[in-house]
Amino acid sequence: MIKRTIVLLLAGAALATPASAREHGPCDRQCLIDLVNGYANALIADDPDLVRWASGALVMENLSSIQPGDGAFGSITGDGTDAYAVHVADPVSQQVGLLKLMIEGDAPVLVGIRLQLDESGAITEAEHLIARNLSEGQLANLQAPRAQLSQPVPEAYADSRGRLLWLGYSYYDALDGNNSRYSNMADDCVRHENGFQTARNSFSRPGQMFTDSEFAYLGGLGCAAQMDTLMWDYIDTIENRRVEIADPETGLVWGMSHFHHDMAEDTTPLIGVPWFASRDMSRFNPFDMPAIHIYKVWGGAIHEIEALGIVVPYQSPHSFAD
Repeated sequence: MIKRTIVLLLAGAALATPASAREHGPCDRQCLIDLVNGYANALIADDPDLVRWASGALVMENLSSIQPGDGAFGSITGDGTDAYAVHVADPVSQQVGLLKLMIEGDAPVLVGIRLQLDESGAITEAEHLIARNLSEGQLANLQAPRAQLSQPVPEAYADSRGRLLWLGYSYYDALDGNNSRYSNMADDCVRHENGFQTARNSFSRPGQMFTDSEFAYLGGLGCAAQMDTLMWDYIDTIENRRVEIADPETGLVWGMSHFHHDMAEDTTPLIGVPWFASRDMSRFNPFDMPAIHIYKVWGGAIHEIEALGIVVPYQSPHSFAD
């Protein structure tokens, strides 16, 4: 009872926000950040009443429809680290995304939260993706966000909100078409997925994903160069693409999507990979992957990607289906 009381008191204190966040009306950037932080604390406190809901609000978690107060509200018990949190706030769309390391029971989990507000500032949609069973290698890269993600973009390199949204959406086109020219990724682009570093990987530190021999080469390539080898050819389709949240101040873009992988072929071709003309995919069964991608954009190009994805059965229904 004492522990529960302390959690509630801490959550209440964290929800003390500026007047702009408490008033009923559209949220500005800081208001959105305060609100999603308060929402995360509401999960910890297991108290959905700590935030304001619109009538008929929709809540989805790992593709399942739940009621406010169910799901993560009952399972999340604390912050994994106060240091790892990435916010993407967009007053234009009245949406905000948060990628945060949290504790579920006794285990660290990576949680993605998207909130949509109505014109009064009440939550109309809440969406959670939770990646579980994180390894020590993954957690090594989830202690604090990469410094570049939270840094404001200097005016000379800042892109418009429209350009940010286009670049975020174009990444899915590039993946789907196995052609980096459908988007614009800088040569220094580094991607993390659930903590794993999956592009420009030196293998000199924990957190690398690719261990098979052909992956060793592919994992060292940049985001664009990987696509042009056809290494992602096993992706069948990318559906339910939602790129509606962009923050010109930080150059961050929040994208959500649903990947289908039919795994119909035992091998997929590779182009320009020394010693390997194809990849053996026979060990993989069909699967889907709902995902969140956060893109760091400046100077008209994607420089960092931070992603969360979960594996679900093939042809699972979409969350907030288009």
